[in-house]
Formats: sequence, C-alpha cells, structure tokens
Amino acid sequence: MAVLVQKYGGSSVAGVEKIGQVADRVVAAKQAGHDVVVVVSAMGKTTDELLALAKRASPDPPRRELDMLVSTGERVSMALLSIAIQARGADAISFTGSQSGIITNDRHFDARILEVRPHRIEDELARGRIVIVAGYQGMSYRREITTLGRGGSDTTAVALAAALGAERCEIYSDVDGVYSADPRVVPEAAHLPEIDLATLQEMAEGGAKVLSAQAVEWARRARIVIAARRTSDPVGGGRETLCVESTEPRHVRAVVGLDRVVHARLPTAGLRAFAQLAGQLDVPLLDLAASADVTTCAIPLLNVPDWDRCRTRLEEKLRGALALESGCAVVSVVGDGLTSAGRALPRFLAVLDEAGAAPRALNAGPLRIAATIEASRLADAQRALHAAFVANADAP
Repeated sequence: MAVLVQKYGGSSVAGVEKIGQVADRVVAAKQAGHDVVVVVSAMGKTTDELLALAKRASPDPPRRELDMLVSTGERVSMALLSIAIQARGADAISFTGSQSGIITNDRHFDARILEVRPHRIEDELARGRIVIVAGYQGMSYRREITTLGRGGSDTTAVALAAALGAERCEIYSDVDGVYSADPRVVPEAAHLPEIDLATLQEMAEGGAKVLSAQAVEWARRARIVIAARRTSDPVGGGRETLCVESTEPRHVRAVVGLDRVVHARLPTAGLRAFAQLAGQLDVPLLDLAASADVTTCAIPLLNVPDWDRCRTRLEEKLRGALALESGCAVVSVVGDGLTSAGRALPRFLAVLDEAGAAPRALNAGPLRIAATIEASRLADAQRALHAAFVANADAP
C-alpha cells in the first residue's frame, strides 16, 4: 500500500475533542487503503506555556534543558492521538522523534535533520498499524534530545515522507492552504491552488507560517508533493494548495511578514568576527548586505530563546561598533520576475513610504524584495504591498 504522511498542527490537536476529529480523519485514510504515518505538534499553545515556565525558573534557561522541556509537548499529543485511534477500533502505536530514527546535528532549539532511519516505523506499518510520531524533535548523533525550531513538525513530516517514499505529505492546519498574504492581516488575500517550492521557500524564509523553510528544503531535495489543507474540512472535500517542484515559472506573487526581528548594523571590518560569533551562539542572520564600509542584517528571534545573553556577547565582541535595534520586522514581496522588472523596486519603496514604513535596510534577490522596517508598521506595509503587487494585476 502507498504510504501517506499527514501532519497536524497545534490548533488541530488543541483539545481532546479536536484530537478525536483528527483520529476520525486518520482512520478514514487507513480505511481508504493507505499505510498512514501521522506527525503531530504539541496541543494548542503548549510550547509557549512550557517556555514561559522555563523563564519563571530562570531568566536565561540553557538551550539543552529547553529541548528536554518543550519536547514533552508533542509526546502528550502523540499518545492521546494513538489512544483515540485505538478507541475507534484501529491499531496504532506512537513514537518519539528519537524512536522514529530522526538524527540531527548537535544544535539545540534549532537543530537540523541529518538523516532519517525509519526502521521501527517500517516494521509497524508492515504489521498494519498506524504510526503516530512526535513532531519537532529528534536525537543528535551524541544521543541528545534536540528540537527543530518553530515549525519543526513540518520538517519532521516531510523528512519522514522522503525516507518512507511516501505518495505525498499532507499538512493540516486551521487554514485551507497557502494564500497570497496572511488572511488574518490582509482580508483580500487570495487562495493559491498551486505553488512551486522555490517560491514557497522564499515565502517561508520571509515569515509565512504555513510551512517551515527547512521542510520546504527537504521537499525540494526529495521531490515530495506537499498538500496544505484545513483540518476542519470534510474528508475528501475542501480546498488545498499543492506545493510542487517545478522548473516552470508560476507567476505567483505573495506578501509575507516576519516579526520579532533585530536590525544589526556594523562596520564591514568587523563582519568576520561578528559572523563567527553569531555562528557559535546559534544566532541566525537574515538578508545580510555588506558594502566596503557598512554591513547590515536582520536577526530573527523566533528560535533564539537566550537573546539577552547572545546580545551581550556580540556587543562585547564588537566593542561598541555594533548597533542593534529591537522592535523591527521584515516585510517582503515574493514572486518571479520582480528584480528583472526595473519598476518593481521603485514601486516597492514608494509603497513603503506611503505606508509610513521607512526601511532600515533593503534586500533584493531573484524571487524576493525585502525591507527591514519598524514592527509597528508591519501590518500596514503588508496590506499596502499586497494592494500594489498582488491585487493589482498590472503591477510591474
């Protein structure tokens, strides 16, 4: 039978009743003739609540201990879903990330999957069981529990789909696919029935929350078809977005925003020392741009739980030459042909000016134009850029 991997996000398993609804959907997939592997996130806001507990215990909790703590959230979900499936007469078994053979590097709180050894999963599928896997976590080559960063359950699902030769990977959330902008911010956002993985990866890097960037990387390497769907839609019904690898331009345009960003500015002479220390501290650098004199970049804080400590170390290293501005965000327009159109960049800047979102830094590539702006202007900038570049079909 063909292997089908399904992933359910935190909102889909936020309570026992919702877990029961997921169990109904999973059992239906099994009855339709699939070998089913299900990846689950922690229930609702469990991860945020666990992180808040850690902050109450210490203002600067070590990343290793945070991994030990937050990885428990997915274990609760996987066990409850397995129990619910068995209560419906189907055979199921739950596994942690390490039991599933997910091997990562030794980076805590934002680890990357190195390989997947799904032998136990394959054995249980051969026995006719539905396999439930805790997302967002794995085990390093040093046998340490690691987590994959926010959105890491997506990566778990796609990596397992690749390792198992799955027919496709279905990602379920409270949104029925990928939109041209966050519909909670831009009411006019359009549903995208299909999107190529290159564009989707740029959207994920820029802050789109439907899929994680690392998950899209895995899908591109393994040529996995991803279907983004809404959990509450009836089985076999509702809309979806198919995310596929393609060499053909899709002419898709979207606007995405990334909040909780620090804007960094430093003399280019200090770039090597800055980048080296950022790497040692596991601090990500986004949209880095360097001239002969000045370097700027954005530092997204989503997966940097110990930012205060990291900031102190970076400022000490640069000895007063590093300027770090908190309260920033990155807003991006994503789509093919943007930088080849000479009018796109001036239009982008004009729209930001009209929205009162003066850019601290600007970055342009083949599929994305991005600006670092004040976080309080992010929603207005997204709406204005969507009107200019997506809703307006004649935009350059």
